Amino acid sequence: MAGRILRELLRTRRTLLFWVLFPTLMLILFGSVYAAKMGGVDQSFTRTSPGILIGAAMFFSCLAGPLTCIVGERERHTIRRLLISPLSGTAYFLGVLWAHVIIAFGQAAIIYGITLSVGGGFHGSLWLGAMVIVLSVAVYAGIGVLFGAFFAKRTEDATGPVAAVGVPLLVLGGTFFPTDILTPFLLRLAQFDPIFHMNNAMRAVWIDGSRLSELSDTILVLALMALISIALGAVSYRSMLRKEQLG
Repeated sequence: MAGRILRELLRTRRTLLFWVLFPTLMLILFGSVYAAKMGGVDQSFTRTSPGILIGAAMFFSCLAGPLTCIVGERERHTIRRLLISPLSGTAYFLGVLWAHVIIAFGQAAIIYGITLSVGGGFHGSLWLGAMVIVLSVAVYAGIGVLFGAFFAKRTEDATGPVAAVGVPLLVLGGTFFPTDILTPFLLRLAQFDPIFHMNNAMRAVWIDGSRLSELSDTILVLALMALISIALGAVSYRSMLRKEQLG
């Protein structure tokens, strides 16, 4: 399943190009905007990189990607073949997850390379940063499969759930501005936003070089959200197949 998704991505080169261009342009834009305020281009790119990776690049590839996978199965009528396939809902979801983990690491490499080229850097543990990425992809992929199974029947429907739910989560999660400007009520609400915890974890690792012992609570929350998301993704997939079978 993961191989099929990656092969299709390589064949649709325009999509691959946009997934490369989008984080690149976003990082250059935000890095340039905050350069004077943050004491130079190197500091600006270092501090904006985690939010661009988690809240921009991975959001649109690892949430919208699984959603469009489900919609594509419907439109190509290949979903009927899955009814007689021995592939379980969990296995299907894990295939989708693995493909988008690879995509996310590719985007992380692009963002890190650009940051390094202007004198910025990554100050934390690579394995801890990789853990945050994998957990974040799991959350995004589960939401994407859920949206694809229940709220998007055609390609035209795919942008609706992403815009209606995803964009407010990005704003509340502090992707585009510091969360310390949120009101106490919004800050309490943000605790239920997975993107809030993703951004905090990645910034702590990338910028401050925080260790696992310092991030244990945040990592635990992300792991719990990832497990819930995986379960929702698998259940949504099975529910979608049952509806297709009855239909």
